[in-house]
Amino acid sequence: MCHLPVGIEHKAYWEVKEVNMQPQVCAEERKLQLQELEELRLESYDAAMWYKEKTKLWHVKNLRVKELQVGQRVLLFQSRLKLMPGKLKSKWTGPYTIVALRANGAVELQGSDPNSASFLVNGHRVKLLRENSVMCAVEEIPLRANGVLA
Repeated sequence: MCHLPVGIEHKAYWEVKEVNMQPQVCAEERKLQLQELEELRLESYDAAMWYKEKTKLWHVKNLRVKELQVGQRVLLFQSRLKLMPGKLKSKWTGPYTIVALRANGAVELQGSDPNSASFLVNGHRVKLLRENSVMCAVEEIPLRANGVLA
């Protein structure tokens, strides 16, 4: 009961044999499948290039250009602050004065003291100092836990 009748089984074997005897048909079908796969690959490549181009244009449009000049006062981003996290600590140090601008985007800075040595930093790490803003000194207050200084 669980086996196919002999006639149906014989027809199935015959069909398999017929398919195997026609390699031209199988080869043409395989070529068509490969062509479809190649078309899908090219379409996805074009879509990815279009997406990258749109994203690049969006980022370039929203980019703010810094107009740095020699003699301007700037603040420097302190990247080492991440090792010692502090929510209320400022990430910017300075003010520094721009001594020179390099072609590769580097900026040569000098501290507020005229005798201090100059140093090079990446131009992305500086921002212009607003002269009319007020710089306030922050006072650190130690906290007490159970009557003992922390």
